[in-house]
Amino acid sequence: MSNYGGAITTDPSDLTRQNLNLFSLSLLSLATMSLTTSLSPNCSGTDTVKAALRTFGEEDFDPKRYVDLSLKSNLSKTQKAFDGLTRSGENGTVSVEDLKVFIATYFDDAGDDLVYYDPEDFFPEPEGFLPKVKNPEVRSWALEVHALWKNLSRKVSDGVLEHSELHTMLPLPEAVVVPGSRFREVYYWDSYWVIRGLLASKMYETAKAIVTNLIFHVNTYGYVLNGGRAYYTNRSQPPLLSAMVYEIYNRTCDVELVRKALPALLEEHAFWNSEIHKVTIQDAQGFNHNLSRYYAMWNKPRPESSTIDKESASKFLGNSEKQQFYREVASAAESGWDFSTRWMRNTSEFSTLSTTSILPVDLNVYILKMEQNIAFFANVLGHKSTMESFLEAAEARKNAINSVFWNDEMGQWLDYRLANGPICKESETWQAYLFRSDAALVENVMRSLQSSGLVHAAGIATSLINSGQQWDFPNGWAPLQHMIVEGLLRSGVKEARSLAEDIAVRWIKTNYIGYKKTGAMHEKYDVQKCGAFGGGGEYIPQTGFGWSNGVVLTFLEEFGWPEDRSIEEKHPKPLVNYLGVHE
Repeated sequence: MSNYGGAITTDPSDLTRQNLNLFSLSLLSLATMSLTTSLSPNCSGTDTVKAALRTFGEEDFDPKRYVDLSLKSNLSKTQKAFDGLTRSGENGTVSVEDLKVFIATYFDDAGDDLVYYDPEDFFPEPEGFLPKVKNPEVRSWALEVHALWKNLSRKVSDGVLEHSELHTMLPLPEAVVVPGSRFREVYYWDSYWVIRGLLASKMYETAKAIVTNLIFHVNTYGYVLNGGRAYYTNRSQPPLLSAMVYEIYNRTCDVELVRKALPALLEEHAFWNSEIHKVTIQDAQGFNHNLSRYYAMWNKPRPESSTIDKESASKFLGNSEKQQFYREVASAAESGWDFSTRWMRNTSEFSTLSTTSILPVDLNVYILKMEQNIAFFANVLGHKSTMESFLEAAEARKNAINSVFWNDEMGQWLDYRLANGPICKESETWQAYLFRSDAALVENVMRSLQSSGLVHAAGIATSLINSGQQWDFPNGWAPLQHMIVEGLLRSGVKEARSLAEDIAVRWIKTNYIGYKKTGAMHEKYDVQKCGAFGGGGEYIPQTGFGWSNGVVLTFLEEFGWPEDRSIEEKHPKPLVNYLGVHE
């Protein structure tokens, strides 16, 4: 087991991990400087960004592209060649043409470390595919979305397996499905919705291969990485591996997959309940509740966004303040919500990120589901003591969630902000709310959602604040639509199912119309306008797109599409007042 208390873990694989991260940083340094008109190695992050933007234009500069390049030969030879480039002037500038030649000579292009893979379980129209979809227009589109799995299927190249020191791509034993565009590698929480879509597409072996890769992460690093690059080894992402295994098992009854996964799930559970993640909250009755937070093992600029992070940190004078800010940034990236005013003390100031001071509702629900799933898997395998232990852990976390997060007056579970900042005490005191019965709870939550201002013509907004960050208004994201819809469905309440279908129909329509307009599925959508894709954040809008494809197919599998229901309608009717609540 790794020691998660420090900036970097200290198990036997750490040396390799640190070398890969150092390589990643060195590669970024070389590549970023190649885009500047001033190549002084002492230039600040702000100067580097400004020089790069002056040289090539703002939209063309994405730091991630340059740390994704692979070396054609060893790093020392590349650095020696770089040092030998002809320079002029006080700052030692190199001509743009010389720099372009240098990059082409010594680096392979980003994405060359993966090769296209033709999944054996892909069929153009699988038997039993989306039987509830009766509308021929929608069915034809769904088959096009299904076909995107072939476009997004990759395998790590032999070059990575043979010479891993030349790549930031990490070796994996099986094929992957990438999100798309700049996201050229496997991502942790994206994979859950990819798998849900693959199951709708009857691609069970491809789904199992993704899980096998994530189990490999746990066995190698002690936890599932944010993504499949060396620069992602400092953090994880929302822990959904157990949910992936559960969904596959539900379709295939593959006991061997469960047997292979259970030890990794136990190790992942320990990671999310380790010293850096666990916080104890004491309620007014004196009961202690253990909950978890995001906490990246990193206090430097993220290599894939180094120039951006340095510019953001330039507001801080002290090194310790900068280091804490970098940790908050990386921890927000670990949440998957990078970035959102959810993590800021001041919603108009990015430098006030305080991710590690927040106990997130969703993270703790993911871990609750993990505990329930581990108990289920232990029962499948006949491990009675493990089953009992995790049923007890799940019940304790459920009580903690309801005691600490639930706000009865608002009908919502709210994140809990630690009063004393990122270095938390052993416990804090909290006045617990009296929790309602299940039936009253569902009604309260539905009423709260319908009156929240989050539900719009084309889906559910991520927040009410238009900050320019991508995990804020007006963006809607496939995972959030799916979690809300599935939560309503699982309540078993008729009105909740009707509301779930209403939300799903809106989301399907905006994906369909956006696809017809642009020829692509998008990473995120603008919930104000049917068919419009989202924006904001630190990179341009992306297409592909793994989890968007997965959620559309999952919704169509669940709800279908009647032959007489229009898909072209661009202005959905107002949300039905299922509980007499006005939108």
